[in-house]
Amino acid sequence: MVQTTRPDWGKRIQRAIHLAERSPATAEVLAFYRRILDFQKMLYDEISARPSIALDIANPFRKQLDVDMAAKHLPRLFSLVQSSGPSKLAQEAARVSSVSSDQRRRMLDDFLSATEGDDTGASLFFARVLFQPLAENLAAEQAVQLAGFSGSVCPVCGARPQVAVLRPEGDGGKRFLICSFCVTEWEFRRILCPVCGEEDYQKLPRYSADDLAAVRVEACDTCKYYLKSVDMTVDGLAVPLVDEIATAPLDLWAAEQGYTKIRSNIMGF
Repeated sequence: MVQTTRPDWGKRIQRAIHLAERSPATAEVLAFYRRILDFQKMLYDEISARPSIALDIANPFRKQLDVDMAAKHLPRLFSLVQSSGPSKLAQEAARVSSVSSDQRRRMLDDFLSATEGDDTGASLFFARVLFQPLAENLAAEQAVQLAGFSGSVCPVCGARPQVAVLRPEGDGGKRFLICSFCVTEWEFRRILCPVCGEEDYQKLPRYSADDLAAVRVEACDTCKYYLKSVDMTVDGLAVPLVDEIATAPLDLWAAEQGYTKIRSNIMGF
């Protein structure tokens, strides 16, 4: 089952506020992320209010995104980051804002043209912030229904998963993966590595911390990749994208154990 639903931005924002109050270790990151969510909500509301146009499903997903709109809002994002972002990111915002509009436009085009996994660099944050709400809107408009899909990359845009989520079903839970770009959600086997396809549960360790019971690291000892999983059977109020960012200490632990994250989150870890 593949789910492409309209995002609840208010729920994400309120969860970021709640977790910031509850978690001093990540309060600063969450406070900034809350501002990013406000910005993304504004962008999403603007593009979703436009009249619907015929979808060009023959074109690659990323090529259908509105680069002009992203470029128009880039100065506002620079201002936000310079006023409330981490120092290194604020410095990068100042640097990129000083280049020509053609160079900024090229930065956005390069992000959309990059092969999955190659879209890296100092300016990645700005492109991801701008294009994610546009991608979510486009994914919802296309309303993909792929019964039985079980691939390890997003069936809508081809991006890698950001986080797994365990949703209640019967006496247990069913595992889904959430796309790191368009936030599409699709069902995925519980005992299976999304990178190398390892099926031996003894090579698929899971780690959690006592104070972060609903979120755990799901690793693979064969390929040494990992992603985090949010267990909604433990905390039904969790919002996977937000809770994934709020549990940065698990990422630090995983890196110390020699694991590499399948896809960094929008905040860069």
